[in-house]
Amino acid sequence: MTQERGKVYLVGAGPGDVAYLTVKAYNLLTIAQVLVYDALVDAQLLQCVPDECLKLDVGKRGGKRSTTQAEINKLLVKYCLQGKQVVRLKSGDPLIFGRCTSEIEALKASGCDFELVPGISSALAAPLFAGIPLTDPVLSRAFAVLTAHEPEVLDWEALSRLETLVILMGGQHLPEIIDQLVRHGRSHLTPIAIIRWAGTPEQQIWIGQLGNILEQTSELSLSPAVIVIGEVVGLRKYLQPENIYLDEIIRYSQGEPVNESTTTPQPMLSNFPPSSSSPLPLTGKTILVTRSVAQSSQFSDRLIASGATVIEMPTLEIGPPSSWEALDNAIADLSDFDWLILTSTNGIDYFFERLIAQGKDTRALAGVKIAVVGEKTAHSLKQYSLQPDFVPPNFVADSLVENFPEQLDGKKVLFPRVESGGREVLVKELTAKGAKVIEVAAYQSCCPSGVPPVAELALQNRKVDVITFASSKTVQFFSQLTNQIFSYNSDASQLLEGVCIASIGPQTSKTCHALFGRVDVEAQEYTLDGLTQALITWATNY
Repeated sequence: MTQERGKVYLVGAGPGDVAYLTVKAYNLLTIAQVLVYDALVDAQLLQCVPDECLKLDVGKRGGKRSTTQAEINKLLVKYCLQGKQVVRLKSGDPLIFGRCTSEIEALKASGCDFELVPGISSALAAPLFAGIPLTDPVLSRAFAVLTAHEPEVLDWEALSRLETLVILMGGQHLPEIIDQLVRHGRSHLTPIAIIRWAGTPEQQIWIGQLGNILEQTSELSLSPAVIVIGEVVGLRKYLQPENIYLDEIIRYSQGEPVNESTTTPQPMLSNFPPSSSSPLPLTGKTILVTRSVAQSSQFSDRLIASGATVIEMPTLEIGPPSSWEALDNAIADLSDFDWLILTSTNGIDYFFERLIAQGKDTRALAGVKIAVVGEKTAHSLKQYSLQPDFVPPNFVADSLVENFPEQLDGKKVLFPRVESGGREVLVKELTAKGAKVIEVAAYQSCCPSGVPPVAELALQNRKVDVITFASSKTVQFFSQLTNQIFSYNSDASQLLEGVCIASIGPQTSKTCHALFGRVDVEAQEYTLDGLTQALITWATNY
């Protein structure tokens, strides 16, 4: 049998966040068998690869044992020759200070197939995030990108004559950079911007002049940072929202330094990220979203659109029940029921899956009224071209009985539900009203086997501001996972100290109180939109 041919993809990761990956780069990550990545690659990108992908951190870190370039070359060749699909993930663009030449030479020498996939370089992205144009018809007709990793080898006389400089890896050598430029003719009044951790929630910007920028930054670590030098830095104040602080403009025009600690929301919402005076409501907040493994990321997208950094942690796996017998028997006798009650999208999906498996379609429900809980569940029902006959006003199952549109006495009710841990209270209340409730298992929920590395690291390093829960099961399984993984802590609940616990509704909040002792935010409308709005209100008043 011929071994599958391997290939190495030298991929640019862009400035950090997964939102700035190219579509091709993202697609390659989702099928990677081996991932070889650098230190500055954002941890969120590691979530994009399959669970079985071998992840190799070869990042170079000051003061620690680093993987040599020769060792990296050997790794790429080794796994390619084994027939693996290898993604070599580099920060920014792979051919801009990415040391790709050595890797390509090694691959060619060994007969390995490879492909280059571009990424957005921080040299271009960081000035954009800061609202600084690199070109201007009057102030900057050209710009140069350089690395100051070895400033002694640069031609400072030539560089000082260029209108705009973009400098990478220059934070440690800032005093020498300034000295060289001033000695070769640049004015000490020349504007300068330093953008650290561009495009991330930790982004910070310092604005000043060559003559005074060291006063702001002399005690700081400026790595990783992009330095922009030139008159275009002064254009930044004209490219901010109209409500930028007036005193900030006055200070800049008088030559005083402006120190900005600016967190950056997703720039897809505007041409430039807002300044620190006008952030999106969840800017600077890192939110851990607990959800079902197969659930869509629409909730995360809502949070990101409001400025948050989102880390997803699946805490719920949905699958078929241990037996279809009870549900299949109920479907066979559908005409005997007066009402069908559906309380989740999972219940809807599995019910109709079995309905079709039994050779039936929605016409089998012609004489049965349908009650659903929540707008999302109602929307899921519409995907099957059905309208619910009743949706309780408060989007919770417990309000279904209270507001039921007709007398339940003598009514036969079919309730497809999760196999274990479902809504016993709902069944008791329906029965108390005289209904004959037939409960059948339509699906099962269980706890995932592990936690994504990015979520584990964020919790361990206290990088999470908010944890959201959209069901009692996600609360239970989150508690189970954290107690297993962080069992070396005397009390795993310490992981939640200082973290906002956000719940979608009363039942979920009840479980949070039982397991964590508190709830900090509860949605007034028990939907994901309601939870998003509750977090925005909390952040505004925080």
